[in-house]
Amino acid sequence: MSSVGRPRVLFATAEAFPIAKTGGLGDVCGALPAMLARLGVDVRLIVPGYPAALDMVKEARQLEQFTDPILAGSRLVAGSMPDSGLPVLLFDSPLLFRRPGGLYQDAAGEDWSDNDRRFAAFSHAVARIALGCLPWRPDIVHANDWHTGLVTAILHQSGVARPKTIFTVHNLAFQGNFPLEIGHRIGLRDDMISPDGIEFYGRVSFLKAGLRYSDRITTVSPTYAREILTPEHGCGLEGLLQTRQQDLLGILNGVDYDIWCPSKDIELPFHYTPEELGGKKACKTLLQHELGLSVKDDTPLVIFVNRLTYQKMADAVIESVPSLIASGAQLVLHGEGEQEIETKLNELCVRYPGQLAVHLGYGEALAHRLHAAADLALTPARFEPCGLTTMYAMRYGAIPITRKVGGLADTVENAWKTDDAQRGGTGFVFDEASAEKLTSSLRRGIDWYRDNEAWRPLQRRAMRRDFGWERSARRYLDLYREVLAADVMRDDSSTMPMSGRDAVVFAGQVDARCAR
Repeated sequence: MSSVGRPRVLFATAEAFPIAKTGGLGDVCGALPAMLARLGVDVRLIVPGYPAALDMVKEARQLEQFTDPILAGSRLVAGSMPDSGLPVLLFDSPLLFRRPGGLYQDAAGEDWSDNDRRFAAFSHAVARIALGCLPWRPDIVHANDWHTGLVTAILHQSGVARPKTIFTVHNLAFQGNFPLEIGHRIGLRDDMISPDGIEFYGRVSFLKAGLRYSDRITTVSPTYAREILTPEHGCGLEGLLQTRQQDLLGILNGVDYDIWCPSKDIELPFHYTPEELGGKKACKTLLQHELGLSVKDDTPLVIFVNRLTYQKMADAVIESVPSLIASGAQLVLHGEGEQEIETKLNELCVRYPGQLAVHLGYGEALAHRLHAAADLALTPARFEPCGLTTMYAMRYGAIPITRKVGGLADTVENAWKTDDAQRGGTGFVFDEASAEKLTSSLRRGIDWYRDNEAWRPLQRRAMRRDFGWERSARRYLDLYREVLAADVMRDDSSTMPMSGRDAVVFAGQVDARCAR
């Protein structure tokens, strides 16, 4: 019978900080399961066995060796996370995941040509655990983004008692779409490789599998949950999402303040609090020296720490640079993305020495130091599921300049003040996704910076906003209990674990299809 009071949750993800990260997905999937465990959830994290992950997990030991075709040469390694101590399983497949380069791309920045095979195998391993190949068997599988979307489809077609499934969409634009002919090779029935199943405009979509076959769907902010039901933000999947609207819930992501907090951040040379901001000034001076900027305390320092993409309005940021520099501000950009944008930024560096610095790539320590040094943070987006960078910026007193969209609309209140010294808000917000509106909002932020009586209270309001994980984790815990309670009410017997023999029979059926 399901453990409604203390649910057992298998939390499946392609990334989890600190053992694997390319962006916000890694931060969320490192922090959320750890907070769930603190709230009493019996949670196990499962992540692919990347080289760094295998090196970093503590007390690693082999649990299971797979021999069937789709998982041949792979094994399960159990251990604990190096920071939280959370139990973690690694799907160690040397052929698929032990390779140089990034998690999804090679050293040249090209997607691995076998990403379909890699994450199909990972999804099958998750399903095997869900169906009882280990003594510990979950009540719920919580899958995240397209990399684990197939888990829900595999479990749906199993025809045996299975755990409940929750699928979280962190960004609907990343869909895991692959040629249609791979459908049979990844172990799915013919009827599932159809428009009513996981076919999406003549291709197989791992993301659509998660949306189509999970019991419940969540996404990472309430506003984004509403936006993805529309053609503007639905990325072609709004029709399917509309049919599942009653199963869709938006839960705002949180921030791990054990990591992202300027009063104790191990990456910072100086610490500070909302009440004592002297350390922030020292961080700014040191960073100006480090990056070759003119060392001027009274110059507003603006940062852009994000992907250099159309989504993040990096093109609009480039258009705003001449106006920003003319205002006397300095700008630092840190990230990687579209080649054309990177080239233009390097050209601007030559044009504005001492006022503009560009650091391509991503460095975790540098990102922390930039937030600590900055006065203003550019965090605009054409669409934004949540916007963790904006939450980080506020905690560090780097006031966001952002757009009213997705999770950004749920986290930033537009700054205001009146003639009688009434003030409020936590950032500078614009509506239209244009360089003109971004530049106007940036000028407004710089004007506030030069009004010390308004600026310091604004910084302190932003720094005191609480986006800690406990509130969001409790929402997930409520959801877990809700789906399990509904399952118990429907039929207690349907939640009984599948026997070991049945699990082996089902695995053999899937493997036979995969071998074709």
